[in-house]
Amino acid sequence: MTCKTSTPISASPKVTKGSKGRRIIGIDPGLASTGWGILDCAGGKLRYVAHGSIETKAGRPQAERLFSIMKSIRSLVDTYQPAQAAIETLYFGRNVSSAIPVAEARGVVFAALAERGLTITEFRPNAIKQGVTGVASAGKKQVQEMVRIILGLPEIPKPDHAADALGAAICAAHS
Repeated sequence: MTCKTSTPISASPKVTKGSKGRRIIGIDPGLASTGWGILDCAGGKLRYVAHGSIETKAGRPQAERLFSIMKSIRSLVDTYQPAQAAIETLYFGRNVSSAIPVAEARGVVFAALAERGLTITEFRPNAIKQGVTGVASAGKKQVQEMVRIILGLPEIPKPDHAADALGAAICAAHS
């Protein structure tokens, strides 16, 4: 398991003292790659904190991969101390069998978040697209570019799952 992290704009893991803001962690769950993103929301403004992905290696036992995801989510919550979580709901698409490992990853993410006492909000993929771009049928590149613009980032967050996680956090901030 590797936890890839972007270089945070803010080195502070907590919301600035004196602010009445809240910190949100967005998560795009997957067995191979779970994207995550952290935002602060205060005074109607969003501030990017950090993003990254939790990668697990194919070929490793399923239980080991799921446990690695759960440990990484716990660590992220302990480090950044969000008050709220936003997670993308399961999307079946055409391949239902690939949805099963994603559902299992979602389960360990939910368990880790609940264990740390976070409020969890779920968003359908189309709701995230709508919330970020204004168009429910927006393409992946459109969503990524709007996440970049909304958060004032110099480039699109990588990997894709991290950009999706930031999109979920943006939606939670506006809910």
